[in-house]
Amino acid sequence: EMSEMSERSKQNVAHGLAWSYYIGYLKIVLPRLKNSMEEFSRANPNMLACRETWKLHILVPLSCDVYDDLEKADSSIQYLKDLTETTLTRAGTKKRVYKHSLYAIRDEGNKLWHCAVEFATPLQSLHAMSQDECAAFSREERLEQAKLFYRTLEEILKGSKECAGTYRLIAYEESAEADTHFLSREILWHLRQQCHEEYAVCEGNHLHAPSTTFSPTELNLQISNSDLPQPLRSNCF
Repeated sequence: EMSEMSERSKQNVAHGLAWSYYIGYLKIVLPRLKNSMEEFSRANPNMLACRETWKLHILVPLSCDVYDDLEKADSSIQYLKDLTETTLTRAGTKKRVYKHSLYAIRDEGNKLWHCAVEFATPLQSLHAMSQDECAAFSREERLEQAKLFYRTLEEILKGSKECAGTYRLIAYEESAEADTHFLSREILWHLRQQCHEEYAVCEGNHLHAPSTTFSPTELNLQISNSDLPQPLRSNCF
C-alpha cells in the first residue's frame, strides 16, 4: 500500500534519478577529475590559477531547462577544450568514454574564468516526463521533483569520500526577465566564491550572491523530512 501511494505521488522519481546519476556517472568520473585538471594546468599554467575551482560544476536549474549548447545559451560562455577522457568497459559496452568540457566564462570586466561545467543530465528526463502524457507530470510536480533531486544528490555526494572536493552543485531558478547573461553570472558567482574561500583576503573583490541561487538550507525547507509520502507542492517558489 505504501509503495502504491509513493508511485501515485511520484516521490520515488527524483530519488531514483539522483542515485542513478551518482552510481552510474559521478562516482565514476569525479575521483578522476583532479588528475585531469592537474594535467591541463601543467600544460596551461595561467588558466587554472585558483585550485579551489578544480571541480566539476554541476548546473541544477529548477525549471529543468537543460541546454545542449552552453555557448548558445549564453554568449559569455565559450567552449575551450575537453579534458582527458576516461575509457571504461561498462554494462557490455567496450571502451565507453567519459569526458568533461572546459569552458571560458567572460565576466563584466572582460576577464576570462576557466572551469569544467555541465548540466545535471537527469533533469532532461524530468522535463521530458512533464511533456509526456504517459508520465502525466505537471509543472508543479516537476518543480518539486527538481528540488527533491537536488537535495537527494547533495546528501549522496556529502556522504561520498571518493567525490569529496571534486564537485560544486549550482542550483538556481531562472529569472523571469529576459537576461542573455544570466547563466554566466550564476557560474561566475560560484567561481569567485571558491577563490574567495581559498584566499581569505581578496582586496576590492566584494561578493554579491545572485538573487536566484538557493542555499541547501533554503531548498531543504521546501521538502518534507518525513519518510511518508506527502502531497507535491510548489507554492514556495
